[in-house]
Amino acid sequence: MSDLAREAADRDAGDELAPLRAAFDLDDGAVYLDGNSLGALPRAVAPRLAEVVRHEWGRLRIRSWDESGWWTAPERVGDRIGRLVGAAPGQVVVGDSTSVNLFKALVAAVRLAGPDRDELLVDATAFPTDGYVAASAARMTGRRVRPVEPAAMARACGPRTAALLVNHVDYRTGRLHDLPGVTSAAHAAGAYVVADLCHSAGALPIGLDEHGVDLAAGCTYKYLNGGPGSPAFLHIRRDLQPRFDSPLPGWNSHADPFGMEPAYRPADGAARGRVGTPDILSLLALDAALDVWDGVDLAALRAKSLALTDFFLRCAAAYAPDGRVTSLTPAAHAERGSQVSLRCPGAGAVMAELVRRGVVGDFRRPDVLRFGFAPLYCRFADAERAARILGEVLGDVPGST
Repeated sequence: MSDLAREAADRDAGDELAPLRAAFDLDDGAVYLDGNSLGALPRAVAPRLAEVVRHEWGRLRIRSWDESGWWTAPERVGDRIGRLVGAAPGQVVVGDSTSVNLFKALVAAVRLAGPDRDELLVDATAFPTDGYVAASAARMTGRRVRPVEPAAMARACGPRTAALLVNHVDYRTGRLHDLPGVTSAAHAAGAYVVADLCHSAGALPIGLDEHGVDLAAGCTYKYLNGGPGSPAFLHIRRDLQPRFDSPLPGWNSHADPFGMEPAYRPADGAARGRVGTPDILSLLALDAALDVWDGVDLAALRAKSLALTDFFLRCAAAYAPDGRVTSLTPAAHAERGSQVSLRCPGAGAVMAELVRRGVVGDFRRPDVLRFGFAPLYCRFADAERAARILGEVLGDVPGST
C-alpha cells in the first residue's frame, strides 16, 4: 500500500460524514465522481416511491392531494432545500426545470428594476442555457444582454443595469465566484441578482439570506441527489415576493386556484413561483432523497469537500506523468467549488478508459476531465484510487500526451 493510500484510509477512518455513505446505493467496486452531473441514489427513495405509487396514487388516488400533502409539497420540499442554501422558510418553491425557473426569475427581476434600466448582465462563461434564457428574457422585455466575465461582474454594474445573472460555481472549471460581493455591488447600483446555484446547492454553504440574494434557481439532481430530471427550485427573497411578477402565471400560483377565475391574481409568498400541476412522483422522490441531509452540518460538508479536492490534486500530481494534466480548478479554497477539472490532451479517450476501469467522472469538450466530489458519499480512498488509475491510463492511452 502506498503512502497516499494509507493516508486515505486514515482520513476515511476519522471522517465524521463517512457513515452517510451507507445511505446511498453504491458498490465498493466503483469510484463515482460524477455527482456534479447526477447524484447517487439514496436508498430511501425506492421504498418511498413504491409507497407513493401503491398507496397514495393506487389507493387514495385524488384524495392524496389533500390527505397525502401533495398540494403543499412544492413549498414543503422547498423549505427543506432552503435550509441547505441558507434561506429561511417560505422563500423556496420546487417545480419546473432550472431553465424555466431562471426565465421566471430574470423576467421578474427586470420588471422589479423598472423601465429605465435596459441592460441584463450575464456571466459570459455560464452554462449555455443561461445565455439562451437571458437572450429570450431580454427580447421579451425590450432589454439587451451584455456578457461579462465573472471577475468583472461587480465592476460592470451601473445605472442602466436591471439585473445580473450570476453563475455561482463554473460548471467547467469548478471555480467558485464571489456571489456575496457581486450581490453587494448590484444592490449598490440599484440592480437585482439572479443566481444559478446548480453546482453549489448541496456542495457548500451558500447563505442566500445572509448575503441578501434576490432570486436564485438551481437543479436538484446533482449534489442534492434528487434523481434524473428531478424538479428544480426557485428562491424569491421574502421582501420581494409581493412584487414578484412571473412571466409564466398559472393556475397553481393563483390566489384561488380552484376558483377558476378568468383574471389572474397571484398567490402570496413563494407560491407565486409555481405554474402548473407539480410532477408529484419526481417531487416526492426528491423529498425522500433529502432525508439524508437531516442533521448534516454544512460547515463539516464544506470542510470535507475542500479536503477531498485538495487530496485529489495532491494524488494527481503524484501519480500523473509530469506535464500530462493541468488543473483548471483554483488552488485557493475561497475560489473552489466541489469539483476538480483537469485539462488533458485526448481527454475524451482518457475518460472513456477511466470509466471502463471503474472510475466514473465526465468529459467536457474539447479537453477537460471533470471529477465531482459529493462529500456525503465520496471517500478519500476514492480520490486516491481515481488519481492512481488516471496515472495508469495516461501511460496507456494514445494521444493523451
